[in-house]
Amino acid sequence: ITDSINYALRIQQAILPSQQMISNILPDSFIFFKPKDIVSGDFYWAHAIDQHQILFAVVDCTGHGVPGAFMSIMGYNLLEQIIKEQKIYEPAAILNELSKLVVISLKQTDQVGSVKEGMDIALCKINYKKWELEYAGAHNSLNLVRNNKLTEIKATSRAIGISLANCTSFTNHIIQLEKGDCIYIFSDGYADQKGGPKNQKFFYQPFRQLLLDIHQQSMAEQEQKLEQVILEWKGEKEQIDDMLIIGVRV
Repeated sequence: ITDSINYALRIQQAILPSQQMISNILPDSFIFFKPKDIVSGDFYWAHAIDQHQILFAVVDCTGHGVPGAFMSIMGYNLLEQIIKEQKIYEPAAILNELSKLVVISLKQTDQVGSVKEGMDIALCKINYKKWELEYAGAHNSLNLVRNNKLTEIKATSRAIGISLANCTSFTNHIIQLEKGDCIYIFSDGYADQKGGPKNQKFFYQPFRQLLLDIHQQSMAEQEQKLEQVILEWKGEKEQIDDMLIIGVRV
């Protein structure tokens, strides 16, 4: 079984954008990616619309390990379909279409016993010509650090896929960028990791403070610091979820 899952990892890694591709379209960036198991339910995605416009996303599928990885492959393919075939480029419109396609793909209904798997996502579009950032999120917020101040742009409070409580459209946020801005999007695995002397979650407030503390360092140094801090926090405890953070400096 482990041999099969290790082979599945090779397939998952082959599908994800290569480090070279990410470096080409987002030159001053890092991807901190730490799956809980061999394969991951978190995945990252990126696409260059043209030389001025870049889309990138952090996606957290329900579950981790093999079930999460199945969802991640489906999510990746649907994003590719929406962007490359349907040519939808506005983040909120992409999420609305993705949610619709997940419901169709998994034959989701409101009935008891229906598959309730979904995804949380933070999706950004940088326009280097207009110096503009567009963002839409399903549960996963965006954090922007500018002039030593961190601002959180909150996501829409619903998941991609079936949502019994709330079927509102996703909100498209537009932010004027300034040189040196640092953009961070992430799944919940880092902040939810248990550890420390009281075996409690790392939590979002200390995580955001950590991003603020390290944002002036190089992207490579930031990635190393994030790794060091969470390993020290976790200690001998088990990793409880996939961890994924993308940082981009413009």
